[in-house]
Amino acid sequence: MTVAVVAAGAVSIPTAAMAGSHAPPEKPAASTSAPKASGADAHVLKLVNRERRKVGCPPLKMNAELRKAAQAHSTDMASRENMSHTGSDGSAPDDRIARAGYGWHAYGENIAHGYTTPKSVVAGWMNSPGHRRNILNCAFKEIGVGHARHGNYWTQDFGTASG
Repeated sequence: MTVAVVAAGAVSIPTAAMAGSHAPPEKPAASTSAPKASGADAHVLKLVNRERRKVGCPPLKMNAELRKAAQAHSTDMASRENMSHTGSDGSAPDDRIARAGYGWHAYGENIAHGYTTPKSVVAGWMNSPGHRRNILNCAFKEIGVGHARHGNYWTQDFGTASG
């Protein structure tokens, strides 16, 4: 499912949300060098968990493999100056998440472009029904956040591990 919306604000910025739950592909070898979360990523996590707390969802935990997938996708979108759930190699979110080493039972992805701060991007996602649904999905246990500063491309990859 793909939902495209326009976030309200001084500048209209398109965003998109995607979620899935089905049998994942075989889990690849686990990554040993996932990028470390930056201050912006930690701030997004804090804001997302604040929203989840309001509806009784448990907090999400940052996951290195989901973080690696999210950062790679944000970087890819920025390099193409194109916001899409489809990567430049034709990959879908579940492909990228599995390739990063995360064996998933369920996943979700939020993307955004143009927001300059963690606060503004989370507010934009919370004002969109599809993004809000991913953020407030109590079944998700972990998250990875990616941000490419060139063009401000953001990705949130949510997951619940298999097994």
